[in-house]
Formats: sequence, C-alpha cells, structure tokens
Amino acid sequence: MRRLEKGAPLRAAMTAAELDIPRLAARTKEVDPAGQGLSRSMIGFIVGRGKSAREECSDHAAGLVAAALDKEVHDFFADEPVFLTTESTSTRRSKIPSQRPLPERLMDQQELSGFLRKSMSWIDRQIQEATERGEIWPGLFYVGRSRRFDPHAVLAGMQRQPVG
Repeated sequence: MRRLEKGAPLRAAMTAAELDIPRLAARTKEVDPAGQGLSRSMIGFIVGRGKSAREECSDHAAGLVAAALDKEVHDFFADEPVFLTTESTSTRRSKIPSQRPLPERLMDQQELSGFLRKSMSWIDRQIQEATERGEIWPGLFYVGRSRRFDPHAVLAGMQRQPVG
C-alpha cells in the first residue's frame, strides 16, 4: 500500500486522536488479532516525513494503522498494483535498462552516478584505472576543472570492458 499525500492524512488523524508514535504502536497491538501490532520504528516509517519515512508498507501494516485510528484503510493508503517480472532475476546482466532514454547532453559526475546506478567512488576508480593504463575513460571531458561525461560514450566503453 502507498500512503496518500506523503502521510499527511495519517499525521492529521494521529493529532485528532491525540496519539503519538509510541501510543499508536501500542494501539496497533490492541487491535491486532495476533496481539503483535507494529513496532514504534515501523509506525515512524509509515507516518514520518523525514529521510527515514517510507511511502509504502504492507497491507497488514496499513490495516493495523487504519484500525488503530478507527478509520478505513483507503483514508490513508492507495492500492498500488504489484508488477511481477517474468524473466529471471538471478542471472547477471547490465543494471541499465535498455528502455531508459539516454540524455542528449553532458552529465556531471553525480548525474552519471545516478544514471548508471553506481557510486561516485566507483566512477573515480574507473577513471584512475584508465589513467594508470595510459587511457582516458570513455566519455570523460574536462570543462575547466569540472568533469563532464557523455553518457553515450560511457555506455559504449562499458560494453567493451569485460565484466569483473
């Protein structure tokens, strides 16, 4: 289940019921037929708005929170369709989906890191290893003192390298 409006209705209902996170966690234990309820940290993830906040939770957790607040689940959460893949996820393959369009502009290192789903330190290591071999990492340009990357050339260079 995906929470609505980044959890704002949940927080409003908690305020109206005069419940904080520990009290809501205790209340979920009371309404849970199994008597377990949800932990304070799980409640914090569900109702929070900071870095640790989660936009999604299980149907069970959403049901307990809604029951603890005496509301309907759909007052706080939206059903999200579940997408299942038909291909194996256990085989090694590129982490860059071929359907994602390549940008037509140069990227900075942070953008390239997000695009490749690799860390910035991984990119630094690749550049350093290429330099030690006397090569220039494919797609690397210096604009003044800043690095810029041509994503087309980077991907082409990565396809030529052996996977290791």
